[in-house]
Amino acid sequence: MSEQIVTGDSLEDQIGNLHKEDVVLDFAGTRPDQLIVDCYYRGTVDGYADFGIFVNLGDHVTGLLHRSELPHRLESLSWEKDDTVYVQVTNVRDNGNVDLGWSLRDSAREFRGEYIHDPENTLEPEEVDSHSDQSNDDDRSDQQTQDRNSELPDTEIAEDDFERGGSTQSTREVASENGAVSSDLNRTEIEQLQEQVGDIVRLEGLVTDVRQTSGPTVFSVQDETDVVDCAAFVGAGVRAYPEISTGDYVGVVGEVRERRSELQVETEQIDVVTDEDETAIVDRMDEAVQAKAEVEPLDPLAPDSAVESVIDAVREGATTIRRAVIESRPIVVRHQTSVDGYLAGAALERAILPLIEDEHTAADAVYHFFDRRPLEGAYDMDDATNDVTSLLGSRDRHQQKRPLFVFVATGGTSDSLDGLDLLQIYDTDVVVLDSTPGDADVQESVSSVVNPALAGNDEETSTAAIATAIAVHVNPNSDVRADLSHLPAASFWEDVPEIYTELAREGAHSHSPSDTANLREAIALKAYYQSYDGKRELISDLLFEESVSKGLAEQVSEQFREKLAGEVQTAEENLDRRDEDGLTFAVLDTDAFTHRFDFPPTDLLLDEIHRRNRDGTFVTLGVDTDQITIRSTTPFDLSDVVERLQDDVPSAGVTARDGHNRIGFVAGEREHVREAIYDAIASTLGQSQTN
Repeated sequence: MSEQIVTGDSLEDQIGNLHKEDVVLDFAGTRPDQLIVDCYYRGTVDGYADFGIFVNLGDHVTGLLHRSELPHRLESLSWEKDDTVYVQVTNVRDNGNVDLGWSLRDSAREFRGEYIHDPENTLEPEEVDSHSDQSNDDDRSDQQTQDRNSELPDTEIAEDDFERGGSTQSTREVASENGAVSSDLNRTEIEQLQEQVGDIVRLEGLVTDVRQTSGPTVFSVQDETDVVDCAAFVGAGVRAYPEISTGDYVGVVGEVRERRSELQVETEQIDVVTDEDETAIVDRMDEAVQAKAEVEPLDPLAPDSAVESVIDAVREGATTIRRAVIESRPIVVRHQTSVDGYLAGAALERAILPLIEDEHTAADAVYHFFDRRPLEGAYDMDDATNDVTSLLGSRDRHQQKRPLFVFVATGGTSDSLDGLDLLQIYDTDVVVLDSTPGDADVQESVSSVVNPALAGNDEETSTAAIATAIAVHVNPNSDVRADLSHLPAASFWEDVPEIYTELAREGAHSHSPSDTANLREAIALKAYYQSYDGKRELISDLLFEESVSKGLAEQVSEQFREKLAGEVQTAEENLDRRDEDGLTFAVLDTDAFTHRFDFPPTDLLLDEIHRRNRDGTFVTLGVDTDQITIRSTTPFDLSDVVERLQDDVPSAGVTARDGHNRIGFVAGEREHVREAIYDAIASTLGQSQTN
């Protein structure tokens, strides 16, 4: 160390053309008020406290480096007592307490000058020699302290790690005269940098982040293999390459360095690449992401011919979901407010959330990157407008990427096209999965459709069964597969396939048929209340939390049965029965004889009435103000019924609604439509039976 001495409380006229923050001082004073605020001092660790670290500055003064000044957790700091450290004096209080700040430079070599600070100029020559000897010992211990600190996750780079005033000769040979990144060097993949520490390399990639430190500007650059910090220095705290920002594709030339066990590139040149090179970078990154997202072919939870008929679409949908997670794109699951919709949405949620947790360090990432939003009926313009407004707001306020939308048990019919087309305008990827018949023209407005009926398979299954097949491909972890084993059985209101009954019984949660019935009823009740809220934690407790699931489901299912029984009794006393061409119709005026704003909803009520009263060819109708819901023991073509009604009552504006055997019309033609529908259904069923 230099034996020069500085005195008093000011350095400006004693250190030449250096700035006071460029030098480090050894304190030879005796009082805290003799310290120079904002200067860096060499000290030794005195001890730890819950709130920070005490550092001795000389023999007579001790300061506190508060934990709030640390760039990482106090517990991760590996300093030991008497270790040499470098700190900045940020404040000297009236009571003599000294506040210290963190120093990015952790060895004497990183400062441009070293001085003894003798405030009162009282040191004798032999004392100066003593200080000098001590500082040399400290220098030798710097490397030991630095080695212990190398475990710390500090990505900041001290400004003095860089040569001031120009590039090295080797780098000048790499960069071309006009400043563009030279192609003389072969491109290095970031994952290979560990083997090239100390070498000059050329990288190509996407700038994912730009941070300005008190020293250099740090650019995070990502290629198809990894991400690395590239630091560029033009002056302390001065923004380097201001023309380059997040989202630019760049070429970087620099030296690979290792600092605190983290690889970094000391940048000598950064340039935005040509359009041709950008295309090559994008293609490489896209291929790498796609390869990582591709799923391994797996079997569904159980043999199911309907699911197996769309297994390629299942794997395509799973790959799309995995890619969204890898690309840090939010995933929005829009599912029907039915038991089947909730179970299917929950299956996807169970598979996706662990992947998001693995991809992001933030504890709340699972809330920012996944949202399950229940949906009543078709995906109309009101729903789409709300979603587009939300995604645009998140983009502008939080720089979120465009989300992936997954529609579950909804969105597969033509009455959702207007909403889907609005999403398409904003280049939003959409996956639709549904077990009920859908419309082929929806395929033109979405990325992929998983629907057995559209694939020509008319075997009965549930959307939850399809969703679990997608989920096990999205996340092949065996724990996820085990967690989902009881969901398909719970999604069928009747005639549960034996294969799913056995799967639930033998699965990780050991659900008997009565257990799955309780789950089904509990989900149905909870789906009704706060219908637009996904109720993530409550649904998770019901389906997956073994300590509370069965007890909670049993209690809620009792409430379900009580509420449903009372409403069914009232409805059955007000049923109109009518025979038409050998068909028996049970008609409920849902506008007049139901509690419109209480449980159960119309669909659930009609399903129960239909199950209790059906015999032979039986049709149950729920007639509301401007719509009729149809339940039939015999499959029929709803579009044919709609066409007949449009011919019979042309002024009623009859349309099909949301693919769940529901038609809509103008309220003023209610009675005309009601009278005409008997013949329309009878004719359609008669024609289908003839065929």
